[in-house]
Amino acid sequence: MKKDKIKLLIIDDDPKVSWILGEGLSSSFDITSARDGIEGIQMVSTEKPDLILLDIKMPGMTGLEVLEKLGRLDNRPDIVMLSGHGETSNIVKSMRLGAAEFINKPFDVKEVEIHINSVLEKGKLKQEVISLKSELSTRKQYDKLIGDSPKMVQVKNIIEQVADSELSVLIRGESGTGKEIVARLLHSMSNRSGQTFTKVNCAAIPRDLLEAELFGYEKGAFTGAHKTKPGRFEVANKGSIFLDEIGDMPLELQSKLLQVLEQQEFVRVGGLHNIHVDVRIVCATNKNLDEAIQQRLFRDDLFYRLNEITVFLPSLREKKEDIPLLANYFLERYNKYYQKDYPTLSQETMENLIKFSWPGNVRQLENIIKQIVVRGDESVVDDLKVHGNISSDIKPVEEDSGIVDGQEESANTYSLKKRINLIVAHQEKKLIKEVLGKTNWNRRRASEQLEISYRSLLYKIKEYDLDTTR
Repeated sequence: MKKDKIKLLIIDDDPKVSWILGEGLSSSFDITSARDGIEGIQMVSTEKPDLILLDIKMPGMTGLEVLEKLGRLDNRPDIVMLSGHGETSNIVKSMRLGAAEFINKPFDVKEVEIHINSVLEKGKLKQEVISLKSELSTRKQYDKLIGDSPKMVQVKNIIEQVADSELSVLIRGESGTGKEIVARLLHSMSNRSGQTFTKVNCAAIPRDLLEAELFGYEKGAFTGAHKTKPGRFEVANKGSIFLDEIGDMPLELQSKLLQVLEQQEFVRVGGLHNIHVDVRIVCATNKNLDEAIQQRLFRDDLFYRLNEITVFLPSLREKKEDIPLLANYFLERYNKYYQKDYPTLSQETMENLIKFSWPGNVRQLENIIKQIVVRGDESVVDDLKVHGNISSDIKPVEEDSGIVDGQEESANTYSLKKRINLIVAHQEKKLIKEVLGKTNWNRRRASEQLEISYRSLLYKIKEYDLDTTR
């Protein structure tokens, strides 16, 4: 398949210059030309050139004025300035206004082509950097969505399928399950990732202020409105807006939101004119919207419009197999944040974390791990037992599990993960005990031979109760 030529627009009032450039560059570029600044600006919209050659000295609108006006456009092409008047002031002004290069007349066409290719190559590298940063940002967001359980794999699959679409997404789940992480991930994986992402918590803003926050207001619209202020929808134009706790939005505002969804326009508070926006809407709620509709607290037409795609986030108690992954992630994160060196969680603590019912979900688990790191011990987990939230349906695994040298004699579980953990714990205890014996219980030397920190060794000695076996 033949590759399309790069589009080049020449804006110059001298027809000879346009002809010379056209003849010399036509084999490499698709050339169009304009005789003045006004025509040139119009052709930028219709022709969508990849690069512009712009003369500075033109009758009517000068090249610098054209450059300034084009600078207000989204995705403006690169511009190379041409001038027979190489004043330093013109060069400085051009560069300040965003010109990529400055070429003096008279010029050699081959020299112009070299400059054009240099600018295009820089632009390509710039786009690659932007793309890489976006990819890294997406990866960073994606890494926060931790979990390999079937339900979390399903959530990740849905995100990958719909992120780059224009469909409205409704994220449902209990508080603390990570709804904002999903919303940010949907934005960063979409073609809007280079634009604004803004969040509005509909439950945190008073009813009488929420409309002004979302849609903005005109000067004098109400007491205290001393100047016109754009709302979040205007700020998020071309990007995404995340409406958290959408179930708490007042009924009277829901109709205005529906208008934005259906017509992509609204009127500011106190305004008279429609404002058009292009915004992708992502919403979240922990409320049962079906019940809210029955109670006439939520519009059914808005619900169906928001519900083009639904992402259900499971509670932590529904994906307990992800708890060790999450706990270790938060342990590493807060060790770095607080500059601590807390070792891995004990087997007993991890089992208790798995057995806990987690009414506060992932956010509550994060707070628990944060406390463990800051306080330097795991006694905070005992508080979970005191409050009776440890479920009794899973019995703690005894240290003496009947597994010797990797051979099971009487294990009471068929869980592969638990069997492996028992084997690893037994071998770890055996090795530590052996090295301590060889070093005559010199803990410093033992930690060096085991290639673990001194603090970790002390923790393991306590965990396996090795002091009592000396």
